[in-house]
Amino acid sequence: MRLKESTCWTGERPTPLLLPMSESPPLIVHHLEYSRSLRVLWLLEELGLPYEIKRYARDQNFRAPPELSAVHPLGRSPVVEVDGHVLAESGAIIEYFVEREGGKLRPQEPEALLQYRFFLHYAEGSAMPPLLVQLLVEKIRAQKVPFFLKPITGKIGDGIEKGFSGPAIATHFGFVDAELAKRPYFAGSELSAADIQMIYPVEAALLRSTGVWPNLRAWQQRVTARPAYRRAESRGGPAMPAQASLPTRDHRP
Repeated sequence: MRLKESTCWTGERPTPLLLPMSESPPLIVHHLEYSRSLRVLWLLEELGLPYEIKRYARDQNFRAPPELSAVHPLGRSPVVEVDGHVLAESGAIIEYFVEREGGKLRPQEPEALLQYRFFLHYAEGSAMPPLLVQLLVEKIRAQKVPFFLKPITGKIGDGIEKGFSGPAIATHFGFVDAELAKRPYFAGSELSAADIQMIYPVEAALLRSTGVWPNLRAWQQRVTARPAYRRAESRGGPAMPAQASLPTRDHRP
């Protein structure tokens, strides 16, 4: 049985007591459907940690419901309640649990550790922005406007895609595909938390783009076949809906 340390005051000095882990507050994941919080569920499954889920459905505009704002001021997901803290941001949550569990899912070899740190931050810092811009492009194209304005909004969307999002997506995921030609996982020969962080941009790019990235597709199939990933998806649903409003055009160089 796993134990946790508590403190009991007896006189002038505190005395540590060992209490069953079952008496500690539960680990709660505030999970928004079709969101980055699937990363957290997958991480916890890989680590073998028990957790509870509080699920939230998106509204008709595909936005998070206002109830999430009562959990964290940003009103976004993932949010985790653990060890007396309320944690937000998937990368920060992943790092917290990796450290909490003694470095599990973090490589130790120096070169692998460099790759691990890079991709842990690259996922949101560089890979996701062009995908989000492309999402904006698709929304501009789909916007209901008077017929005489449609050519204008179309040209605006085409200009953004041609000038930024299209080339950026081709560059970033071409780079990622080339990296995965060198090794089976982002940080080396074994799965790490960097792979968990990278799942969301990879899923977004592969779902809505026709880019030819065979190594990226092989990695996706490899990690989503893992029992821990399947358990996470069975509890929280997929990372995004099959027809998510993400890039649909061919983003090849």
